[in-house]
Amino acid sequence: MSRPVLPIDNRVIGGVCAALARRFGTSATTVRVLFLASCLLPGPQFLLYLALWILLPSESRTRTAW
Repeated sequence: MSRPVLPIDNRVIGGVCAALARRFGTSATTVRVLFLASCLLPGPQFLLYLALWILLPSESRTRTAW
């Protein structure tokens, strides 16, 4: 498994679900549906999404660093 990075392609809002899908080897659609379903439960889902959007590096920045 690789480190999660925000992809250049397959981004919808911030690319967080696509990054997590790539990290865990599943489809981005599955992760997006699970995230939307989790929003029905109480909790800090949106804050976690925003934090990951800010903290995860972009794929373009990690490609140039190597």
